[in-house]
Amino acid sequence: MIKSRRLPLYVAAGAGASALAATIGLAVSNSGPSGPALNTSPSTTVVTTRNTGLGSVLADAQGRTMYLFAKDTGPASTCDSSCATFWPPVPVSGTPRAAGNASAASVGVITRPGGSQQLSYAGHPLYYFVSDSKAGQTRGQALNQFGAKWYALDSAGAAVVSPPSNGGNGGGYGY
Repeated sequence: MIKSRRLPLYVAAGAGASALAATIGLAVSNSGPSGPALNTSPSTTVVTTRNTGLGSVLADAQGRTMYLFAKDTGPASTCDSSCATFWPPVPVSGTPRAAGNASAASVGVITRPGGSQQLSYAGHPLYYFVSDSKAGQTRGQALNQFGAKWYALDSAGAAVVSPPSNGGNGGGYGY
């Protein structure tokens, strides 16, 4: 006779939580005998640069491209509700810092309606695109959604509106 063995609920839930965390890009830390726990607030948010088909663009520490929304004017986000489902605001943990070619002076934080904090760069609220599933992807580039276009940013904080010419980082910035 074969005996079946059931996993404790916290182990099954922990595995599911780990898969979910990996899908949405959260770090997972082992919390001991009660199983894995989500670490939803890493010590600090990092803005860096990453080379892509668009040239060097802003990215987070995991290489996810960050975008600006051309409809945003000044340091206020106009992307909420269903917009924020497809274009999640880049959350802030700790004191944000710059790495790579990103400028520390350009890194900032805005407060969204409801009180959560969102990363900004050169005065632009920053967002991820939900369909960018791997580091370095720029699937959201120049999409016209929710009333305006979305662009990756260069290290100066300008919208990248065309790919670099001759392998350089220039060529058609602005919006």
